[in-house]
Amino acid sequence: MSVPNNHGNTNDNLPWVEKYRPESLDDVYGQTEVVTTVRKFLEEGKLPHLLFYGPPGTGKTSTIVALAREIFGKNYSNMVLELNASDDRGIEVVRNQIKDFASTRQIFSKGFKLIILDEADAMTNAAQNALRRIIEKYTKNTRFCILANYSHKLTPALLSRCTRFRFQPLPRDAIEKRISNVLIHENIKISDDAKDALITLSQGDMRRVLNVLQASKATLDDPANEEIHADVIYECCGAPRPADLKTILKSILEDDWSSAYYTLTKLRSTKGLALIDLIEGIIKLLEDYELKNELTRISLLSKLGDIEYSISKGGNDKIQSSAVIGAIKTSFELEAAQ
Repeated sequence: MSVPNNHGNTNDNLPWVEKYRPESLDDVYGQTEVVTTVRKFLEEGKLPHLLFYGPPGTGKTSTIVALAREIFGKNYSNMVLELNASDDRGIEVVRNQIKDFASTRQIFSKGFKLIILDEADAMTNAAQNALRRIIEKYTKNTRFCILANYSHKLTPALLSRCTRFRFQPLPRDAIEKRISNVLIHENIKISDDAKDALITLSQGDMRRVLNVLQASKATLDDPANEEIHADVIYECCGAPRPADLKTILKSILEDDWSSAYYTLTKLRSTKGLALIDLIEGIIKLLEDYELKNELTRISLLSKLGDIEYSISKGGNDKIQSSAVIGAIKTSFELEAAQ
C-alpha cells in the first residue's frame, strides 16, 4: 500500500503512516485491479467520477492522492481540493466552498480539476443531495472522487453518478513486502512469530501495521541490535496472547465455575485485556474445535454475539464475564449430552 518518500532529515520526525505514503500509482501495493483500471481511464483521458470504498487503512486516500500527483504534478495545490470528515461538510460547505472551486476554471491550466471528499459517509443527507446537482452541473471541468468506509451510507443518487471501486483488506503478501521495505529503511529486525502476529492482528489494515511497528521500535533500547518479538507486538496492540486465550478456555471447559471466573478475571487484570478482545480471540480458537453437532457452535456464537452487543452498549464487565463462562459451559455440556 505504501512505499517510502525520499528519506531526508525532514521526514525523520514524521509518523511512518505519512513517511511511507505512496508518491505514485506504481507505489500502491495490494490493490492491483483498482490501480490498473484507474490507469486505463487516465491513459484514455476519460476519467469518470470515482467512488472508493472499503475498510480503513487499505489505500483509498493514498491511491487518489498518488493519481492526482501523477495528473497535476506541480499544479497539485491549485487543481485539487481535499476535504476530510474533520472539516465542516454541511450543506453550506457544499454550496459555497465546493461550488466555488468547481465552477471556476484555471486560466493557464488545461484539463479538469479534482475534488477529493474523504470519509464522505459522514456527510449529512442534505449535503449529499446538494452535492449531486453540483457533480452534474460542473462535469465539464471538474471530477469528483468520493472516499467512504461504507457505501450504504451514501445516497443512491450519489452512488449512481460514480464508478465504484471496492478496496479489499490488503493481502498478506502485500503487507509482507511493505514490512520488509520499512525494516530495511528503519534498520530494525523482527522475529518470524512477531511478523505473523502483526499481519494477523492488522486484518489487512496497513495503517495499523505501520503504527504498531513504529510503537514496537520505540520500546527497544537498541533498535540496531535488538529484535522485535511477538510479545512486544501483542503489548502494543493490546491484544490477548494465544497462550492466555488457551489458558482461559481450558479453565472454562475443565474447571468449576469459581476457578474459571478467577482465571479469567486474574488474566484480564494482570495483562490489562479488554473482555471484548477476549471474546473475539476465544471465537477464533473455537473455530478449530471439531463438534459432533453444529447446533452447539450456532448456539454458542449467538450467545457470545449477544454478550458482545451488551458490552458495546455499556454492560457491566463482571456480569458479562460471568455470561461468557456460562455461555461456553452450557453449550459444551449440551454437546457432551448428545
